[in-house]
Amino acid sequence: MMLAGAILLACSMHAQAQVVTQDESALVYYSPQTAISLELTYTIESYERGLYAQYAESMIGISDVIKQNKTTYILNDARIGTSTTTDYTRAHKVVADAGFPLLLNINEKGLLVGYNVTPADKPGPKPGPRHPMGPKDEPEGPMALPEEVLTATTPLAQAHAAAKLIYHIRETRMYLLSGEVEHAPADGKAMQLVLEELDKQERALTALFVGKKTVRKETKRITIMPDKEEELLFFSEENGFTDGENVDADTIRVSMVAHKQQLAAVQEDNKKKKAPQLTSLVYNLPGSCAVQVEYKGNVMAQRTIAVAQFGVDVPFAKDLFTGATLPVIVFSEKTGNIISISK
Repeated sequence: MMLAGAILLACSMHAQAQVVTQDESALVYYSPQTAISLELTYTIESYERGLYAQYAESMIGISDVIKQNKTTYILNDARIGTSTTTDYTRAHKVVADAGFPLLLNINEKGLLVGYNVTPADKPGPKPGPRHPMGPKDEPEGPMALPEEVLTATTPLAQAHAAAKLIYHIRETRMYLLSGEVEHAPADGKAMQLVLEELDKQERALTALFVGKKTVRKETKRITIMPDKEEELLFFSEENGFTDGENVDADTIRVSMVAHKQQLAAVQEDNKKKKAPQLTSLVYNLPGSCAVQVEYKGNVMAQRTIAVAQFGVDVPFAKDLFTGATLPVIVFSEKTGNIISISK
């Protein structure tokens, strides 16, 4: 990725220290800096053994039970994004000059976002995804044990009491559905609420025998600067994200291949041509980085991102700012590149 050599001298000028002296009419802005924002989504599956697991088959006829407590971590997905900060090592001073008004729009981060731009010209933030409003699904908490179970003197007696309650709930449900009850619910909605409560009680009591499995998803966010070739993370099914000393952990390999912008040398033919007059206003032509996330030999995500600090500064010609109408220029806050130019 090479640029014409005509801008080489001007760009080297901007690489010098940017200092505003006393009583000098000038504005200073900075180039953005890009970091890789990695989002790793994983599932946590927790298995909890029931208090009366040893009696499950004999008392309620279920043999498929959780035999021991354990937690398993499963890596599901990886997403590659970017985050932007201010690169204070790349300052740009724009001095007042005849025929070049200082109509710069600089945001609170010190980044250039526009020239001769009114608020209506600025692109607004993209709307985020809409999530339907409504109650969230909350995991069922532990059920308070009924008196019949609590008053039993031995685990075997407690298991008998819990099993008896399970059969009683099933019998009640059957009578409700067949209409063989003296005081039936008033309407269909009331019937539904009663049946749901019975189901909830049965599940809680059955969990005392078969155990309980809970599943939840978590997201780990990691920021990586793209100035290296590789970043290693470690993940195990027993501990989730861990360090490299864990012998059971598998490696999450984040590979980065940088493509930096470069300036071409000035050709002999171009040296003889009269170079256009340049302003002290520059935009950033970013480089790029190819990012790949690999886990257990599988590529989970790959993306090529624009990287501001891999770019070069390109000055504007003064000819652009001549005439009765000044240009309207919108810059990307993320890269410092031009989004649009219009008059």
